Order: sequence, then structure tokens, then C-alpha cells
Amino acid sequence: MNEVRRADKGIRHVFGPVPSRRLGRSLGVDLVPLKTCTYNCIYCQLGPTTHLTCEVREYVSLRELRMELEAVFQKEVQADYVTLSGSGEPTLHSGIGEVIQMIKGLTAIPVAVLTNGSLLYRSQVRERILQADLMIPSLDAGSEPLFRLVNRPHSSLSLEKLVKGLIRLREEFSGAYWLEVMLLGGISALDSEIQEIAEVAVAIRPHRIQLNTVRRPPAEPFAYPVSREKMDYFQSFFAGKAEVIEERVWGEGEASFHASEKAILSLLQRRPCSLEDICVGLGAHRSEISKHLEALTRRGVVKGRTQQGRTYYFCAEGS
Repeated sequence: MNEVRRADKGIRHVFGPVPSRRLGRSLGVDLVPLKTCTYNCIYCQLGPTTHLTCEVREYVSLRELRMELEAVFQKEVQADYVTLSGSGEPTLHSGIGEVIQMIKGLTAIPVAVLTNGSLLYRSQVRERILQADLMIPSLDAGSEPLFRLVNRPHSSLSLEKLVKGLIRLREEFSGAYWLEVMLLGGISALDSEIQEIAEVAVAIRPHRIQLNTVRRPPAEPFAYPVSREKMDYFQSFFAGKAEVIEERVWGEGEASFHASEKAILSLLQRRPCSLEDICVGLGAHRSEISKHLEALTRRGVVKGRTQQGRTYYFCAEGS
């Protein structure tokens, strides 16, 4: 198995494949610097947003992205999706449409766009992503107060703009359209709030509604997960259109290479990962990854935090 970590050492914006509960093995493409986003969500696994913005521009050089993608796809990459996501909001990149075209010219692997949907009210933004195969936008609130509490958006944004964009994209996009709804204990996981979200979802008409909750350590400690029993209960509010995203159990698989600290850090810079996540993402044995994690933790480069009985590792600040 040849993966991104075996490509040219200059690869900085393409990472993985990483294990995804919804997408299987996901090859990620970062289009913006870490934590450059239109939201500052209380549940974000990457921590607080450091660059809150709605400015659309070429954050990462298209020339550099093309060189990296060409280098990566010269190798045999085993992935279920190429996913535009990672370190921030991908629709902030003005060249996202060109990146989708680049990918499609290099591989038959379908392209997914994971977006918070905040900029979809702009026709130019929607037009740029129409060539993707799968769209997964988010809807975490059905009222303006909850929207501001959970997503903490840029001051120029509103729930009204978000919903307008989500509806317009559904009308214009010919690919698969899955709507993600994040439920938070004591905040959005209330009958009245879920009912409002469900009513908005009816207007959007997604092909799927995926109910999710906090799995990895969130940006704010008060962003609590919701129990599976409660998730099943709230699923009924969506009239059979929703599915609860379950924690996926990954097999270790065959070790295809010797993992390096650099490869592990490349994953952890994008998202907190459990030991099992890293083993799957890198195709390496548990014992080898454990050895590297112990060394990285001892040096203070990596830290661990337990969430729902599982330890997730992340890069220490400044690493």
C-alpha cells in the first residue's frame, strides 16, 4: 500500500488516508491554514478558531496544491473519498473549484466537501463546488440564539443566510447531499431545539440526515456528548430520514511500512486521534504506534486527553 506519507517530503496540504466514521478511508486536502474558519464552534475537535473570517481568497497556492496532488496520485492511494476539509472551512479558498477539477483529472476516487455551509448563500461559492460528488454541510441549530451559542459565527453571518444557502445548494447540486446535525447535551439536545432543527431540515431536503455528537475532546469543556439512547430518541423527530452516526470499530489491518513520528504528527496536526485511529490511518501495528506515542508524549510534543473512555492524542501547542 503506497500512501501520502511515502510521497515527496514537500507534501504539506494532503494527508492520510485517515479513518472516518462516515467516509471510510478519507484522503484529506487542506485548503486553508489551521483554524481559519467562519465559525468558532464550541464542539470543534481542533480547538478555538484563531482566524475568524469570511474573506474568500487563495489561502494556499494552487500551484503548490497541484504539485502535491500530482505527487500523491503518482502512487497507488487506497481511499474511499478525497475529502476537502481538515484544518478549517474549505469554501474560504477561492480556488476550491479548480482543486476539485485537479483531483478529478488525477483519480477516479470520489470527491467530498465537508463544509459548515456558512458561505453557501453566495452564488459564487456554490458554483465552485458543484463538480464534487458528495456534499456534507452542517446544521447545528434551528434558531438564531442557538446558532450563535453553538457555532459562534463571524458577525456578518446569520442562521437565515445559512439556511438560504443550504436550500439553494440542494436545488443546484446533482450529487449526494448529506446534512450533518451535531447534538450537544444540555444545549441542543432538547426536544424544543431538535424540533426546530427538524423543521428546517424539511425545507432543505437532504438525501440523508446524519446525527452526530461529541466524540473527541471539544474546544469547550461544556460541549457535552449525548448518550446513544438519547440519540435514538431524537432520530424519531426527523420522520425516518435521519441516521445516528456510530463509533466505528476499525481493524488494525496489515502493516505496510514502518510508521514515523513525522507521519503521526501529520495526522494529529489535523485532528485528535485515538491509538486505533492512527493504526488504521497509517496502516501500522499497534505496538509500533504505541512506542512512538510514548516517546512523543514524554517529550511534550503530543498530549493525550480522555473522552468517553477513550484516549485521544493531539499536538501540544507550539509543536
